[in-house]
Amino acid sequence: MNSILISAVSSNQGKTILSTALLYYFKKSVRPFKIGPDYIDPQFHEIVCNTKSINLDTFIMNEPQVKWLFNKYSDKEVSILEGVMGFYDGMDKGCSAYDVGKLLNTPTVLLLDASGSYITISAVLKGLKTYKEDNTIKAVVLNKVSSKMHFELIKKQIEQDFQGKDEIKVLGWIKKDLPSLRDTHLGLDLKDAKKEVLENISKEVLENIDLETLKEISLYEKEDITNYPFEEIKKINKKATVVYDENFSFLYHDNLETLKELFNEVELISSTKDEKISSDSDLVFIPGGYVETNEAYERVKTSQNFKASLIEHANKNKHIYAECAGLLYLSNSVDDKEMAKILKVSFSLADKRVRLGYYHSQSGLKGHAFHYTKPLDTSLGCDILSKKINSKGEVGAWKKKNVYGTYLHTMFRNNINILKDYFGI
Repeated sequence: MNSILISAVSSNQGKTILSTALLYYFKKSVRPFKIGPDYIDPQFHEIVCNTKSINLDTFIMNEPQVKWLFNKYSDKEVSILEGVMGFYDGMDKGCSAYDVGKLLNTPTVLLLDASGSYITISAVLKGLKTYKEDNTIKAVVLNKVSSKMHFELIKKQIEQDFQGKDEIKVLGWIKKDLPSLRDTHLGLDLKDAKKEVLENISKEVLENIDLETLKEISLYEKEDITNYPFEEIKKINKKATVVYDENFSFLYHDNLETLKELFNEVELISSTKDEKISSDSDLVFIPGGYVETNEAYERVKTSQNFKASLIEHANKNKHIYAECAGLLYLSNSVDDKEMAKILKVSFSLADKRVRLGYYHSQSGLKGHAFHYTKPLDTSLGCDILSKKINSKGEVGAWKKKNVYGTYLHTMFRNNINILKDYFGI
């Protein structure tokens, strides 16, 4: 099989565009992966290759668990991993492109911005290559190149500076002024996640890239992993409902698979299509996403059947577990937007981020949070989210009987205690 990791010097360098283009090229048999906790990039991945993207996070999971996850889902001829931020960013948390590339021994292609430079690009590459000698950097693609002559200048310098055992392949270049993907307040704008848009950009990205050499350097021997490094999951005769739609789309695919392995039946319903929760459902999981923006709220504000079935589920003292946007929907309101009024808390949308990054919860979970809303009152909050274990933090969750809403996004397979504590198993 083939496996390749796409990284860069920092965010906003074009990693998603290059990753998406390669997924388009290998779309007949490719599995996408995203390093870190991001939810948006995996949705772009899935649209272009019609295969679920898997998050690999060595902060939330330990190394044997991440290796097992990669091995489980590397079920296609090609695996393409998209990095997070810059190549070494996240090392302090144990989750960087460098960390995951080294752990999985996956060859790395660096995407380097060549605008306004040529010899200096090789110096930047030298720094990246020598900062940690056990890295997996094998090749580069040059981005924002003004002409073929510009590309040849840089290529000549890199080939001169990296020879023999230190050789780095220069795979090609992407011209400047290529259409880009817009940002929104939680990442890349999903309005751009249209198949024809992504395919057209992909074709332009691949125009000057040596794909045959990329295949050669990405040859990969899959490791045979037989040990299951998690608590064993035993099937129970209960039914789970997962709300999954345009608003509540921040769903790790392995979380869904874990629920399917655990529960006898898992149903997916759409709040934006006003679908009801089945009366025989034992628990409801509402993932994160968007409900606080005007556009997202318009999609769900008239979904009275969905809301009524959720309230009825809560009134029967059945379990509800909600993350971020799910938490907001369980609340009284977000500013003037009325929500389900199941949890006694109201929120306001702030002008700047309230939380961003990895967090530890007081209850012992590790995960990440990224939101612009803040509670108007924390007196009824039940969990503290902090940057370090047992350090100073702020309330990040609310609970009422068997209803639990949290700002923290995490993974279920290595946190079976979540399912025991909040899912009623």
